Amino acid sequence: MSSVMKSYPGILVLVSLIVVLNPVCGQTPPSVQKTERPTPPTRAPRSPGYVAAKELPDGANPPADADGNFIIGPTHDIAPGMTASSGIPKGAVIEFTMNSSDSKIYPGIARDAGTFGTVDPADPAKLVVITSRAAPYARKVSVYVPKQHVPGSVAPFIVGADGPDPLLFATLDTLIAQRKVPVMIAISIGNGGGDAQGSERGLEYDTMSGVYGEFVENEVLPMVESQARVKLTKDPDGKATMGGSSGGSCALIMAWYHPELYHRVLTYSGTFINQQWPYNPLSPHGAWEFHEHLIANEPDKPIRIWMEVGDRDLLNPNVMRDDMHDWVLANERMASVLAAKGYHYQFVFARNAGHVDRAVRQQTLPEALEYVWHGYVSRKLN
Repeated sequence: MSSVMKSYPGILVLVSLIVVLNPVCGQTPPSVQKTERPTPPTRAPRSPGYVAAKELPDGANPPADADGNFIIGPTHDIAPGMTASSGIPKGAVIEFTMNSSDSKIYPGIARDAGTFGTVDPADPAKLVVITSRAAPYARKVSVYVPKQHVPGSVAPFIVGADGPDPLLFATLDTLIAQRKVPVMIAISIGNGGGDAQGSERGLEYDTMSGVYGEFVENEVLPMVESQARVKLTKDPDGKATMGGSSGGSCALIMAWYHPELYHRVLTYSGTFINQQWPYNPLSPHGAWEFHEHLIANEPDKPIRIWMEVGDRDLLNPNVMRDDMHDWVLANERMASVLAAKGYHYQFVFARNAGHVDRAVRQQTLPEALEYVWHGYVSRKLN
């Protein structure tokens, strides 16, 4: 049995089960269900139960070498590292497409348009989805290669979700020129489509297992090396993950289940909530398990993490009312448990900010990258 089958045996048979389930059971797809998107309330950074945090002057970012909790905003100006500067060497971006028909790990699923799911009447923390089916996809992969990269040399790299990510590439141009981060490759991977339970993106990003990390390692990175003609490091300290929303929880999932592959994590509005599907009794509350059980109860992992959440971040954006769909509370709880365990982390609470807020990202991404890569020392590993 392959390592993928051992880590999550349901994935390779999921598509065939979906195809068979509806006809055999004679189930009629439910009527169109609109995902509820109420306007999130504005949360105060010093609400009861939230972590103690240092409030910074408006427009300031935390120091790039400081652990702990910080409050920024309400103004979010574009950081100098996010704007193009004359004289700064520009990296090259190589793009290629990966098709579902070529993947042994993710053959492709999709949830029918206009449908979502229903709450299990026996368990409000479980969502029943019967409208997910086999479906092909094509994903774009964008690879940033800095001008300073020496062909043939082994390079550190960062893997990002929901690509392409031109903001990341532009920021690296400046930070690498200023020698604030290593000369690194950036790999921005498109998702397989859709969102949340029953979708390909949800399956990839919200599943609590090592499978997505194995997909990147075994199917994406070899193509990156071939298509971009680069050689990627095997040193986990020279490998980072990043993403926003479910891509943010995925970034931590990759490092948590494969600490031998990744040590550095960067997340915006991380979906550390109960959004995993299919249901897994080993992690019944999905990524909520990180702050509910996993981080506190498992041995420390060699992970350095930067996190952000907005004061108007998501709260109960769908039909589930299980008290595990508050993005602000989830990220606050993450900060609390990481501090209790002595992890190197930086948590930013952004005033006047929504979910994966672009203005906040433009203000903080340079500092976030500096923090994530702080202390990196290159090691030549083949």
